[in-house]
Amino acid sequence: MNLSWSAAWRLARRGLDWRFRGLRLLLVCLVLGTAALAAIGTLTGAIRTELAARGQAMLGGDIEFTLAARTASPSERAALDRLGTLSVGTRLQALARRPGDLAATLPVELKSVDARWPLYGRFTLEGGKPAGAPVGMTAWIAPGVADRLGVRPGDRLQIGQAVLNVGGVIGDEPDRLGEGFSLGPTVIISEQALAATGLVQVGSMARTKYRLRLPASADPQAQADAVKAQFPTSGFEIRTRDKASPGLDRFVSRMGQFLVLVALAALAIAGIGIGNGVSSYLEARRSSIATLKILGATSGDVARIFLLQLAAASAVAIALGLALGVAATPLIGRALQGLLPIETGFVIDPLALAVAAAYGLLIALTFAAPPLIRARDFPAMALMRARVAPLAVRWRASALPVALGVGGIAALAVLTSPQKLLAAGFLGGAAALFVALAALGFGLTRLAAHLPRPKGAIARMALANLHRPGAQTSALVVALGFGLAAFMLLASIQTSLDANIARRVPTKAPDYFVLDLPPAALPQFDAVVHKAAPGAVIRTVPAMRGSIVAYGPESHMIRVADLKEIPDDAWALRGDRGLTYAADLPDGNVLTEGSWWPKDYTGEPLVSVDEQLRTVLGLKLGDRITITLLGVERSARIASFRRIDWDSMGFNYVLVFSPNAIADAPHNLAATVSLPASEKRAQVRRAILSGLVTALPSSSVIEIGPVLGQVRDILSQMGTAILAAASVAVLAGMAVLAGAIAAARERRQYDSVILRVLGASRGQLLTLLLAEYGLLCALLALVALALGTGAGWLVVTQLFDFAWLPDWPRVLGVLALGVALVMGLALAGSLSLLRTRPAQALREL
Repeated sequence: MNLSWSAAWRLARRGLDWRFRGLRLLLVCLVLGTAALAAIGTLTGAIRTELAARGQAMLGGDIEFTLAARTASPSERAALDRLGTLSVGTRLQALARRPGDLAATLPVELKSVDARWPLYGRFTLEGGKPAGAPVGMTAWIAPGVADRLGVRPGDRLQIGQAVLNVGGVIGDEPDRLGEGFSLGPTVIISEQALAATGLVQVGSMARTKYRLRLPASADPQAQADAVKAQFPTSGFEIRTRDKASPGLDRFVSRMGQFLVLVALAALAIAGIGIGNGVSSYLEARRSSIATLKILGATSGDVARIFLLQLAAASAVAIALGLALGVAATPLIGRALQGLLPIETGFVIDPLALAVAAAYGLLIALTFAAPPLIRARDFPAMALMRARVAPLAVRWRASALPVALGVGGIAALAVLTSPQKLLAAGFLGGAAALFVALAALGFGLTRLAAHLPRPKGAIARMALANLHRPGAQTSALVVALGFGLAAFMLLASIQTSLDANIARRVPTKAPDYFVLDLPPAALPQFDAVVHKAAPGAVIRTVPAMRGSIVAYGPESHMIRVADLKEIPDDAWALRGDRGLTYAADLPDGNVLTEGSWWPKDYTGEPLVSVDEQLRTVLGLKLGDRITITLLGVERSARIASFRRIDWDSMGFNYVLVFSPNAIADAPHNLAATVSLPASEKRAQVRRAILSGLVTALPSSSVIEIGPVLGQVRDILSQMGTAILAAASVAVLAGMAVLAGAIAAARERRQYDSVILRVLGASRGQLLTLLLAEYGLLCALLALVALALGTGAGWLVVTQLFDFAWLPDWPRVLGVLALGVALVMGLALAGSLSLLRTRPAQALREL
């Protein structure tokens, strides 16, 4: 007979119940995979949409021109004024305190704005009250300033030589994310108030920002290029509204790459679970399929009936997965709040949900096809005898549907991913891994068949179970290999992130940084510090800011402005950087090539370059580097390369010049103060701060402890978000482990009953099962360790550009826990077999 689709559905519906007994593994794996894809797609889409929508507000204009340590010349200012509405502001580090209270001080980010600020967005005070730029000596303060200094609206606040009136606490600052990392909470003041502080002097580390609101028809990039061409030596750092926060864009891009990998990994692992679940489901319905065929059902009828059942279960799983993904998005958004511009409420992205549903459907059909075709193509008698004569695997019939499904998944992944090469590479790697694990399973089966037989009965039977007809060795190797590898991936990423946080945010660092220290005030600075802490170690360096504008051999130097895209690792080319000069090799630096100049050197200007920048830019000894400093270009020949100890938290500069190269430029000093252990007391710290605030009001003193805590919090927040995302793949791996063992358990029932009839005890059967899984786990643990840590290395070093620092004892401990989980699942799944009565089981077979 040939059943219509409606008749096939009536039969399929009767074979289903609301609890989906037998299809729960398919449901769990498909729900996890779809939920991961829905959440990740919705999250990344929401972030990118928010970045695009808020680009103008985040930047504070359509274009931003930034100058370090100087203001625009009259001709530069006139050129900017002609382009549109111009708003000017200044940003620098400062020290805030309550007037008359030298003990209550706080490093802040001081931000002056003019009357036109903000050009875009809406600035509000606490409570949602709209406001604009502060007027006169009024200041808007961040909540952190109010809390730590105990000041409220109406109180007074002193910064430098100015006493300000606190007008309100900042609620929503539209251009906060575009400003980047700061060393303290924000205080917003007027240009008049900034002048009154006395902080902006020649050589001070202030950055002036010129933000433009362009006519609607103007192209921001074209206007930026025109200004760059008109003033090639100005040293302008230029950003447009589509790149409001390059650092945030890079972070979002890397996070997006990682999330794509997590989604695809969860998808691949879920597919294995789906295949195992469908195989187990159809094996349990072997008698039903045989009965249908005996009653005249064709292979097509069988395929339609069970395809409809699987489609119904898959539809329910996909719907649940989409709902969970939407529900999880606010939780992820809350975890990333402050790092990324994303609302914490529910977000519905129809395209992301459609893509997730399409993925789920494709993965379900692809991995369900082989067991469904295998059951469809075998005659009734073969199905009846499947326990004693297991059905042979006929891959040729499954090749076409599997190939079409895999092709559809690959096409969807590549077309919808913003990182197409990454997605294609990962899919190729996952396919290669699947093939490698399948080949390993086949090899283990063949190896077990040719190994000498052990003398012990249990060991002999355990070895035989790996290669006997119908053995699930290959399926178990693939499933257990993927599952354990997921555990290793998570463990290696987590421990590496923890180690990087500990390493990049050291516990040993100078106690204070001091900025904008006038050279003439150095004796007074030394006297204040040593009076409070006689054992303090002070280190000072000249501090300037400038931009690299060209590099390379003198005959054909490369202009940074001509680069279509700055390499990811060439961060020193992005905007202005700290510059210094030194007669001696700085502490914590080691020469790797070249030589240092003599102390009294007066020849051609020279520069020493960080060896990491050398590698990225392909620099050689004798090449030249040109910088712009206070609007003037200066060039120097590369005399040496250095390896810098960035973890020292001291003064580390990518470029260190010979004194005759830049010492004539106006500049101040920067200083660090390191206290001996015996003087790290609150009383000493208060004395240092109060003494410096009184003696040097124009300098900024930054206590390192709170800054390090802030950095640790940010890195920990990022690490938590990464691990939360990666845990989706681990959950899928756990489901696959449970499903693979459950599927193998169904196929072991006949063997266990026969052994019980032949006199085997429950203890012997349990020992046999544990010996079999013990052999597999011992081999797969090594494979999973290599695969999982290899993938972890790629994520940590290539995506996040962190050092590879796994904690091997913890990683191996997680591997041991994974193996214990497998053994525990095997034991738990076998208890029902041990309790089965042989007579009852034989009647049901």
